[in-house]
Amino acid sequence: MSKEATAFYVSNRTQCKECVKSRVREHRKNNDSVREYDRKRGARQSSSYLKEYRTKYPKKYKAHNHVNNGVRDGKYLKPAKCSLCPSKLQLEAHHDDYDKPQVFRWLCSRCHAIWHAMNGEALNPI
Repeated sequence: MSKEATAFYVSNRTQCKECVKSRVREHRKNNDSVREYDRKRGARQSSSYLKEYRTKYPKKYKAHNHVNNGVRDGKYLKPAKCSLCPSKLQLEAHHDDYDKPQVFRWLCSRCHAIWHAMNGEALNPI
């Protein structure tokens, strides 16, 4: 039985995706050092840091949640490209004013960084 091309990763045409995933799961299960690395990698932001951030910037946190929940629930759809340039990579929601969480635009990470470099922090982050 032959499998469709979509069943394989572009970087590895010798094993199907399911076989690769199975091999990786088994490798992780049998290697404590890999699991320890994964735990550390997954906990880049400690719960204490997140709690401090949410306390320090409640409006910012609520605005981010508003967008994330809206995307999850289908209320907002990420566009195909940045609102300032033709880039289709790493689109991020940008708020000009955190008092208006429902007003935002989609910028690529490059345009987003440039915007903040030129304009500083958005209005009302606290």
